[in-house]
Amino acid sequence: MQLTNRSKVVSNKKMSFAEKLYLPAIVKGLAITMSHFFRKPATISYPEEKRYIAPVWRGKHVLKRDANGAENCTACGLCAVACPAEAITMTAAERKPGEEHLYREEKYAAVYEINMLRCIFCGLCEEACPKEAIFLTPELVPTYLNREEFIYGKDKLVEPIDKRVDITQRQKHLVEKKQ
Repeated sequence: MQLTNRSKVVSNKKMSFAEKLYLPAIVKGLAITMSHFFRKPATISYPEEKRYIAPVWRGKHVLKRDANGAENCTACGLCAVACPAEAITMTAAERKPGEEHLYREEKYAAVYEINMLRCIFCGLCEEACPKEAIFLTPELVPTYLNREEFIYGKDKLVEPIDKRVDITQRQKHLVEKKQ
């Protein structure tokens, strides 16, 4: 029973003695291997030599403060909704009397966590934030041995008052993107 009208022509070409020994294939493989010996190696000696990182590199997250030192985040939750990996979780709380210098609005993020193992560093959280509270810095995320250390809380995310994080390169990138 024939299913199709297609036929395949098979040639029964006789192989030469060298082809039977697979010498041309071995020589071709050795030539490729030898060509790799003279190429520049792709590896670098990391601590002494560092790779170039673009200014718009999306690395470690930071929760920004305003000029007075108050947190910009108002716990609106747009960053958590925009995150495709569902890496951001937050719990909102009401500001108490006397905490006006800590938080800009009446509502603030009492708990703000990013699971860095789930994060894909897409930058959608910083694009979704209406208060410009979260940014991805050019800083690399350090490695840890325990999974719990990869869950970044406000202690690791909020920038210190005395040591501000420069995100001007990221802001230039976002302004150009919006125009």
